Amino acid sequence: MKVSIVTVCYNSKEYISCAIESVLNQTYKDIEYIIIDGASTDGTIELIKSYDTKITKFISEKDTGIYDAMNKGLSLATGDIVGIINSDDFYINTTTIASIVTEFKKSNADVLFADLIFVDRENIDKQIRYWKSKKYIEGSFNSGWHPSHPTFFVKNEFYKKYGLFKTELKLAADFELMLRFIVKHRAKTHYFNQATVKMRMGGASTKGLKNFIQQNIEVYQSFKMNNLKVSFLYPILRIAPKILQFIKRYN
Repeated sequence: MKVSIVTVCYNSKEYISCAIESVLNQTYKDIEYIIIDGASTDGTIELIKSYDTKITKFISEKDTGIYDAMNKGLSLATGDIVGIINSDDFYINTTTIASIVTEFKKSNADVLFADLIFVDRENIDKQIRYWKSKKYIEGSFNSGWHPSHPTFFVKNEFYKKYGLFKTELKLAADFELMLRFIVKHRAKTHYFNQATVKMRMGGASTKGLKNFIQQNIEVYQSFKMNNLKVSFLYPILRIAPKILQFIKRYN
C-alpha cells in the first residue's frame, strides 16, 4: 500500500525539521511526502528546500487557512491511505507507518486512529497529557469521544467519495470531517491501541481560552451541518474526557 503523508505549515522554521525527519526516517519505503507552505517569511521555505528530493511534492503559496492548505495537500495525494502530520508534531518512532499499514491490511478499515501524547513545547520528553482513544462504538461522538486527528489515517478513496475539509470552520474542520466520515457515512473504523504521534502543546487548537471556546462552538455546529442530533450539553460532555487526560498516565 502506498502511503501519502501531508504536512502544512506557515512560519514553522523552529520545529518543522522534527516533523519532516520523523517522516523521512520511517522504515516503510512506499511513502509520498507532501508539504504545503502558506508563503512563509521566516526561513521555513529554505529549510524545507534543504531536504531536496527527499520530499515528493512541495508547494508554497498563500492560502486562506490551515484547512485550505490541508485540502491542497489532499488533492495532490496519490497514496492508498493518507495521513496528516502537523509541523509541530512528529511520529513517535521509525516504524509507525509500517505498523499502520499492517493494521490497515489486517482490518480492511476505511479509517484508522490511535493514541496521542501531548508534550512540552521545548522539552519533548516531558509528557503533559495522554490522549487515550478507544474502539469506536455507535453513539461515542455524542458522549464526547472523538479520535485525535494527527493519528487519523484514511483510505484515499474515502476522501474522493465524501469530500475534504470544510474551510468555513477555522478550528474544528478536522472534527467535522471525522464526524462526517465515521458517523454520517459509516466508515469502517479500526483503533490501533498505541501512541503514534507526539504533539507539542501550544498549537491553534490548544492555545488560549478564546480558541477553546470557538472550537467548541464549531464542534457543536459540525453536528448540525451533518443533520446529526446532539445534546445542548455536548460541550460539557466533550470537556470531561480531556480533563482526565491530564490526570491519567499510560505506558
